[in-house]
Amino acid sequence: MNGHAEPAESGAGQLTIIATPIGNLDDLSLRAQRAISSAALILVEDRRHAQRLFQHLGVQPKTLALHEHNERALAPQIAQRIAAGEHIALLSDAGMPLISDPGFPLLALLREQRLPVTIIPGPNAALAALALSGLPSDRFSFEGFLPAKGGARRARLQALQLEPRSMIFYEAPHRISGTLADMAELWGADRGAALCRELTKMYEECLRDSLGGLVALLQTHPDKVRGEMTLVVAGAPEQTQEASDADQLLSPLLAELPLAQAVRIAANQSGMAHRFLYTRALALTSDQGPA
Repeated sequence: MNGHAEPAESGAGQLTIIATPIGNLDDLSLRAQRAISSAALILVEDRRHAQRLFQHLGVQPKTLALHEHNERALAPQIAQRIAAGEHIALLSDAGMPLISDPGFPLLALLREQRLPVTIIPGPNAALAALALSGLPSDRFSFEGFLPAKGGARRARLQALQLEPRSMIFYEAPHRISGTLADMAELWGADRGAALCRELTKMYEECLRDSLGGLVALLQTHPDKVRGEMTLVVAGAPEQTQEASDADQLLSPLLAELPLAQAVRIAANQSGMAHRFLYTRALALTSDQGPA
């Protein structure tokens, strides 16, 4: 084995990933329009939603619904069609496919089978919100949707408490107030944030404030709790010497012991606050990921 990638199967077609508008249909590129018009088949998240875009373009392409409930089952069939020479396009309802949208099982299979894939980039709510937020954009973490249930959401937020990069979240209107309240409680009400809603649409708005300020704003202006929402939150302040000392103490303990026991021993040895050590331990185990 020489370590070089094998060429795609001769005579194969291609999958084209196409970013579509997140609100304003005029944001669709000319290249994307041509690709949609020429594709033999278009994979869409929702046929009814895609029809609005097709009507705007004056085309009626052949479509196949590909969503979270059927994408694993359909991936082999689609890969077979590409291998046989078909040119197929992948769209999501809005923005870039695969980013908190369907498509990964298909792309993983095409990668495995070394079949051709190309991309036509374009609108993306996460990057648009980051650029509008006024928060540091040189390094960032895209977190997508948080867990819907409160307990799981808070656990995830605790694990992200010391994340130093700006963080980008998608959130539903009926959960945004609860999410902001949890963030303000766990991360501090003065942490900078920006809530972007209805991006590229007529009522586009970017609310730049602290987490606590956004909580208060939505309480007094419930009319703003509507539309597609993207939340950008500033990263944690630079790590202190105390945090560095805690990490050095916790790391070997966490390698051998359950988290709660490691925190208890570290607190007894150092005299540091149990809550502080617990937060550091959560951050360390989150960074390590699965074994």
